[in-house]
Amino acid sequence: MPSPEVVPRHSSSPALAAAGFLDFTEAWLGNRRLSAHTRDAYRRDVAGWLNWCGSRDLDPLRATFVDVNAYARQLEATLGARSGRPLTPTTVARRLSALSSWYEFLVRLRAVDANPVAAADRPRVDRDHSATIGLTADEVDALVAAAEADTGPTALRHRATITLLADLGLRVGELISLDLTDLGTERGHRSIRFVGKGGKVRRRALTPGTGYALDAYLAARAAAQGLSVPELTGPLLVTTTGARLDRNAVFRLVRRLARAAGIQAWAMLSPHSLRHAFATTARAEGVSLEDVQDAMGHADPRTTRRYDRDRHNLDRDPAYVIWSARARRRG
Repeated sequence: MPSPEVVPRHSSSPALAAAGFLDFTEAWLGNRRLSAHTRDAYRRDVAGWLNWCGSRDLDPLRATFVDVNAYARQLEATLGARSGRPLTPTTVARRLSALSSWYEFLVRLRAVDANPVAAADRPRVDRDHSATIGLTADEVDALVAAAEADTGPTALRHRATITLLADLGLRVGELISLDLTDLGTERGHRSIRFVGKGGKVRRRALTPGTGYALDAYLAARAAAQGLSVPELTGPLLVTTTGARLDRNAVFRLVRRLARAAGIQAWAMLSPHSLRHAFATTARAEGVSLEDVQDAMGHADPRTTRRYDRDRHNLDRDPAYVIWSARARRRG
């Protein structure tokens, strides 16, 4: 790991210190348990701030909350590469949160006296709202049916990918990081192991439908290579060239199949839409909030509730349960 001591306490030239800041960022990331995707995102967040400082000849070690506020207002006016719309408050808040963590590390190392992000005016984020476009249970069924009806040499892989997303509610980063060695059994259940947020190793049960889809995909993949399934190695989901499937391919797959399924909002969907649908459907089917929270790997139950798109449905109002119980007691 690079030594954070390469960062001077009060650098006089941002350009001269740039290499040191990059090394420091790697030291900061190495000190935290993060997924590869999160590390990449944090690198981009810090690099964006350093580039902004460099364009203004501002030493990041001398930046104040006023500078962070100016940067935040520019982020709020920045158009997203995918959406073409201004960045959401959640995105801006996440970028500032990463930057705050970066500065907190600097403070602990006594490279700066205080964290300038701590006093900055961060955008207000509604914890009860998510910008992700969700799916109803019927729409998920239609998406899975479209995957099952798909044709071509990659159709079995597509089916396995969609069923893993739909039945387990995995994050796309968790999905594409899966290796064949992550498949296993536990107490009579077929299971899959993966690294969730925070670098925590987690296990989930494979449903019969997901297991069937994976078995069919792996059998075809092994036959194409003249191998038996146990002889396969490497990533669980691979491209036709044998490379690990990437997140962009999964995004394209979800939208293509959603369009084929006749889902109106297909162009705005993402793999995360299936994760939201997982939470909503599980709660609608009576799964406890705690069990859904554990399955999704959420540290805070409020996050799980935000994923539950049907939480405000009056059909689920506890008043009905209370009234029904009272009616039964009265006979």
